[in-house]
Amino acid sequence: MIEMEDFVYIFDTTLRDGEQIPGAKLNASQKLIIARQLSKLGVDVIEAGFPISSKGEEDAVRGIANEIRDVTICSLARAVDKDIDAAWRAIREAEKPRIHVFLGASKQHAEYKFRGATQQDLLHRAIESVQYARALCEEIEYSTEDASRSDPGYLAEVVRAVIEAGARIVNIPDTVGYAVPHEWSQLISRLVADSIQGTDAILSIHCHNDMGLAVANSLGAIKAGARQVECTINGLGERAGNAALEEIAVALKVRKEAYGCSSRIHLPELYRTSDLVRRTVGIPVQPNKAIVGDNAFRHSSGIHMDGILKHRSTYQILDPEEVGVQGHSFELTARSGRSAVRHALEHVGFILDEERFERIFQRFLEIADKKKSVSEFALEALASEEFASPEERPVSLENLQVTTGSNLVPTASVTLLFHGEKYNEAAVGDGPIDAVFEAIDRVVHVNPTLLDFSLKAVGGGKDAVGEVKITVEYHGEILSANGISTDIIDAGAKAYINVLNKILAMKKAPETTT
Repeated sequence: MIEMEDFVYIFDTTLRDGEQIPGAKLNASQKLIIARQLSKLGVDVIEAGFPISSKGEEDAVRGIANEIRDVTICSLARAVDKDIDAAWRAIREAEKPRIHVFLGASKQHAEYKFRGATQQDLLHRAIESVQYARALCEEIEYSTEDASRSDPGYLAEVVRAVIEAGARIVNIPDTVGYAVPHEWSQLISRLVADSIQGTDAILSIHCHNDMGLAVANSLGAIKAGARQVECTINGLGERAGNAALEEIAVALKVRKEAYGCSSRIHLPELYRTSDLVRRTVGIPVQPNKAIVGDNAFRHSSGIHMDGILKHRSTYQILDPEEVGVQGHSFELTARSGRSAVRHALEHVGFILDEERFERIFQRFLEIADKKKSVSEFALEALASEEFASPEERPVSLENLQVTTGSNLVPTASVTLLFHGEKYNEAAVGDGPIDAVFEAIDRVVHVNPTLLDFSLKAVGGGKDAVGEVKITVEYHGEILSANGISTDIIDAGAKAYINVLNKILAMKKAPETTT
């Protein structure tokens, strides 16, 4: 399977493990948009989801498998026949299908998760599940869940056994972020020598970031012989997240002499991919995040600025343009016309029918009439907010009026469409935003607990568009959503309605982890 020894396969699990972060539920349309961009980015494998969890999830994975043809589409399954059947149904039409089976390997999982099963019991189950999956699909990946807390000798035995059973990729997950770089590298090196060498299989790794070591552990494993790395855009994932794809890809490029490996990642698409995921998922990127954070290429020190002006290499290890941070100069105005706007939307992954495009175009014109120009990123944010289909958006805002002032009680009146019926409501509040939320609540009657309300500018300068992000708690679930407008109160109302739509569409699904 290995084409060249210095090549690393990039396995993106943003749509599966990344979606397990609280508040990150994606619909099928949103998943497909992200998958298109991941294909453009150059990932080798897209783990599209966990089909057994729901009919909607199976359909979403199938939609990706049927459209994305130049990337391996992977479908996750527990070591259970019905899971494997669902995984195969979802990807059987893919050009490059892969079933990914996982099962615990540690004593903790054997004793507590599987009610006293022995590790040998789990080994037999692993072999049987791989054989069952291999009868359906040519390419099988097997994951030894909680590998970092497992006995190395037992792990080596499992790796050899599942390869003999038909697996061609064996993944070693640091499921709970327990590993530290020197021990992890030694483990991977041992497994490569004891179980992989002499076969046509490759060893993969999947590192979690509970101690902030996911990227370091991933790079150490690559140095030790792993040839697939599982990661997510922006490091999204369970708890503290996964290894960040963008950091690994840049490290392999900038420090190629240290790792001796390359990937197919098209670095100029990194920032665009990161920003698309941020807007679609509704989870912010911390400003000091490596590669894609707002401050990654900003300098405040006078010494640094003087050095940069003399030569960029004095205080930068790569040019921001290399990862797509600059160069987004495509300006759109009210005079651009439908063709230009449609081209810009398709450029960032939005392939729309006429009805959806017209709705987005009319909102674009509203903003363009008030601002000199609309940046491509602002247009992308606008489309992300409006993309859900009507059945996925039971609540929508038709009109909003707010009265406020230093000597006035803030009052808001709203006109909403709720399940196709029009409602008018008014309310007062401690401030204009509070009044708007109270008026909406009088129609929708969901009443989540507001945890966070944040505002940022989309674009630059005085013509920036306001984007509001809201995080709420509802019956123990944490949910986030964004809203965009030239008016911050309007943006806040739209963000609140978007999060209410998430609550109304929320469904429980089995938890997964690797």
